[in-house]
Formats: sequence, C-alpha cells, structure tokens
Amino acid sequence: MPHDWIVPAWPAPPHVKGLITTRNGGVSTGAHASFNLGLRAGDDESAVLANRAQLRAQLPRDPAWLKQVHGARVVRADELTGVPDADASYTRQTATVCTVMIADCLPVLLCDSRGSVVAVAHAGWRGLSSGVIENTIAAMDVAPGELLAFLGPAIGPDAFEVGPDVRDAFMAADPAAGTAFKPQRAGKWFADLFALARQRLARSGVHRIYGGGLCTYRDAARFYSYRRDKTTGRMAALIWLEAPK
Repeated sequence: MPHDWIVPAWPAPPHVKGLITTRNGGVSTGAHASFNLGLRAGDDESAVLANRAQLRAQLPRDPAWLKQVHGARVVRADELTGVPDADASYTRQTATVCTVMIADCLPVLLCDSRGSVVAVAHAGWRGLSSGVIENTIAAMDVAPGELLAFLGPAIGPDAFEVGPDVRDAFMAADPAAGTAFKPQRAGKWFADLFALARQRLARSGVHRIYGGGLCTYRDAARFYSYRRDKTTGRMAALIWLEAPK
C-alpha cells in the first residue's frame, strides 16, 4: 500500500477491503498539502483530480462519492448515477467502492461476518445524534450481531470541545451518553466521538467494534483537521467487496 494510508485491522473476511487515506503523498500545496481529495475545500481542482487519480489506481473502480450534509441519509452505492446528498452508503455488489470524506468527523466502516454487504458512514456529532449509524445498519439488512465495525481517525476526546446543545442531543436519546462527555469549563465539555459511536453500535446490537483512538486534531503531520485549521483538505474512508476466492 502506498503512502501511510490506514488499512483497517479487524477480522473481516479477506474479500472485504478497507482503506483510509491520510494527508500525505499527494500534489496539493499550502493549507491543503498534500493528498487532498475534496473538490469543495478550496484547493486547486487540477491538484485534487491528480490526487483522486492516485487513489483510483488502488481501487477496482471510481469511488462512489457523496455530497455530505452531516445528516443521516443512507444510499445504495451501486445504484448512484450522480453525487447525492447523503452521509452513508452500502453495497452488496463486488467492486463498488463505498466512500466518505473526513477531516475530524468519524468514519465508520461496516461489514457482515460472511462478507455479503459492506457500508461506510460519515459520523460527526450531528450525524451520530440523528441516527446515521442506526440507519446504515438497517440498510445493510442483516442481523446486527453478524456485523463488524471499524472506527477510523477522528477528532479525539481531549480536543473536541462542545456546548450543551451537543450533549443534550445525545442524552435525550440515551442518558448513558453522558459518560462520553467530560466537563471542561462553564457550559463546555469534551466529547468522545469514539465512545458515542461505540454506544450507538452496541445499542443497535453490534458488539464487534475495532479501531478508534487516532486523533485528527492532534496529529497534524498525518491528518487534516477542519477544527484545527479551518482551511484544509479532506481524506477518504473507503470499503468494497472483491469477488470471494
């Protein structure tokens, strides 16, 4: 694998392939240096397309890009004809590459133990609290106990400061979510996206959960972070099925 991209360490079937890019190894410059994949991040379009071409060389076909809106809509990646407003996608078809872009929000990769369906969700606090994980699990249409989840890099629990609106959004659905918030100062908490995602997964019946803990905000050498830099690039989290051998 080129660059320092992340290959999920989880016991998925061998024909389930996952990949998360980092900020390194591309041609973008300045605030977007160097492997920016986001066309709406203010970067030079030709640099983004060159970076996307590098990524495409590692994939069976073009990624199924989404226009992410911090919501909870899930689409079927192999049926896309354009770039829909959505924050998660799934497929049962080989060579269809489910894709989300990230720069602090949490990417959640999912597959079942047989490797018959894969999905990826873009789970920032709005998407998480709105049910993007639950909607993705429902769309996959397999028993939640058969699912595995991998949590990619996101803003970490000692960097993601939020107000009462964020805490209240989670605690309204599950008072136990309060354990994922650490008081910081008057009216402010540090939120643990990894813990919140694990809670949501577990409540949905998914208990084989891997990854988590890589902080985009603290590791400026490896990851883009919107909260840290505002003007910055975007990484991608991707998952697809190969034909079983």
